[in-house]
Amino acid sequence: MKRLHVHLSVDDLEKNISFYSTLFGSEPTVKHDDYAKWLLDDPRVNFAISNRSQQLGLDHLGLQAENEQELAAIKQNLDATQIPIEAQEGAACCYARSDKYWITDPQGIAWESFHSLSEIPTFNDAKAASDGENPFACSPVEAGTSSCCG
Repeated sequence: MKRLHVHLSVDDLEKNISFYSTLFGSEPTVKHDDYAKWLLDDPRVNFAISNRSQQLGLDHLGLQAENEQELAAIKQNLDATQIPIEAQEGAACCYARSDKYWITDPQGIAWESFHSLSEIPTFNDAKAASDGENPFACSPVEAGTSSCCG
């Protein structure tokens, strides 16, 4: 079953962790100095916050697939929109390695569809992005529209 993904950029991570932990009635599933994530079942959402962007508020939305088959089904829906899609295999982003597709909706909001493969110890893989191994590692279709792993 898919899970809605919401990523917000915040100014004070600890203050926001306290707020959202109280709102959701649970502590983050993942917590780092610059990032926190709640994997909630009620409502079924992957809610993440980070302090890595200078622009506060909504960073991006997305759909998290539980397996490759769900991601393939999401990809079919993305293809049907006839909007350019940025595909990433094994992208290092937000302390996870994932296969993903980025698309920008008509309002300019970045949407990330992904299936996480494993946890990693860093927010992103700066080496992969800088050495040309994967020039699109963890960035949405339009550069600069999301802080996720930028």
